[in-house]
Amino acid sequence: MRYLPKSDAERAQMLSATGALSIDELFAMIPAEYRITSDLDLPRQLGESEIIDYFKAAGAKNAVGLASFLGAGCYRHYRPVVIDSLVQRGEFLTSYTPYQAEITQGTLQAIFEFQTMICELTGMDVANASMYDGSTGAAEAIMMATRITGRSHSVVARSVHPEYREVMATYHQHQGLPTTTVDYNRETGQVDLAALDAAITPDTAAVLVQSPNFFGVLEDIPAIAAIAHAKGALLIVSIAEAVSLGLVRPPVEADIVSLEAQSFGVALSYGGPFCGVIATKDKYLRQMPGRLAGQTTDADGQRGFVLTLSTREQHIRREKATSNICTNQALVALMATIFLTVYGKEGVRELAHHNLAKAAYAASTLGTQPGAKLLFAGSPRFHEFVLQTTDSPIDLNNRLLTHNIVGGLDLSKWYPELGQSTLWCATELTTRDHIDTAARVLAGAPVEA
Repeated sequence: MRYLPKSDAERAQMLSATGALSIDELFAMIPAEYRITSDLDLPRQLGESEIIDYFKAAGAKNAVGLASFLGAGCYRHYRPVVIDSLVQRGEFLTSYTPYQAEITQGTLQAIFEFQTMICELTGMDVANASMYDGSTGAAEAIMMATRITGRSHSVVARSVHPEYREVMATYHQHQGLPTTTVDYNRETGQVDLAALDAAITPDTAAVLVQSPNFFGVLEDIPAIAAIAHAKGALLIVSIAEAVSLGLVRPPVEADIVSLEAQSFGVALSYGGPFCGVIATKDKYLRQMPGRLAGQTTDADGQRGFVLTLSTREQHIRREKATSNICTNQALVALMATIFLTVYGKEGVRELAHHNLAKAAYAASTLGTQPGAKLLFAGSPRFHEFVLQTTDSPIDLNNRLLTHNIVGGLDLSKWYPELGQSTLWCATELTTRDHIDTAARVLAGAPVEA
């Protein structure tokens, strides 16, 4: 009775209070065919030590220590140990929404510092800490653009992450927000600018592109912005790999930036929770979803922090709310804040250099193997690239797994026109040995044990 501490006498007392004589009488309103009358077919109960042994044995089945070339929106970066040491403090780990500024200064300051760093990275005026992840941030950014412009149509590049596009379709399908998808140039991997221009109508609220895009290629943001703005549409730039901002020129021509900050110290964790952000120009501030922490001074002139803007259903009239998002991911944003503080400006730049160099070596090494071709080779890219091979992605990846390597992502599901192609990613955690071993496997050469 350790975990069910109700004695027979206590049960009898509760039944008496309900007017029922037995448990069966208490549940008599449930039809007999829906009531369980026999014991459940469950394994026997386990003691605490047995449960621990069970999960240790199950955990031992996991593949550990594999090299991985997967990216595609979820990136393997080193996480400084100080992150978990700080975010697991009770003041952060168990805190709730900072409604009362006088007792939540630490949380509000952490959010404010996060917003400030994001603005410095993206070149925008204001940023929130209030999106679930990059995909929902992109969907919310389009809805934000429709509020600003009074238009309902959007144009989205097909080179945007396919799963981001699926989330956008889910968000917008019942809101009367039609979307036109624009294809990419087969030679460059960048969005087709002529098709983009043709797709924009007088009812287009926003053009959304991703840079680096799903193929790892950098888009020509100034050219795209000129096309969108000439027709009165806003430009939204989605960024799935935040580390790229350590080297890549920020998309200052954009009106809204939707960012996934997972790379800044947030563990992969089987796909979440991650850290989405919307950053924008000051004039669009009041149409930004989520929360905004601000800096002020108190009655004594001391520096303090407050919840400046909160356009959620919980705070204002529902019809005036810009979003129904109720969680601002403050703890996950704190991880990114600590990461950026530890690395600093020069550290983030150096980290981006490492990623760029590793990917350049991997692309040149893998792309020159027999039966392999590097697609979009002439386009600027960050740390991902597309490799087309004579071997099927399944066969190639199965061979790589025998050498403890997870290969690139099979693109046939979303881009069948690319044939037998895979998307590869190299980060600072990818070693030269990993790349050279993958190259030998790709070439069918013997690999040393």
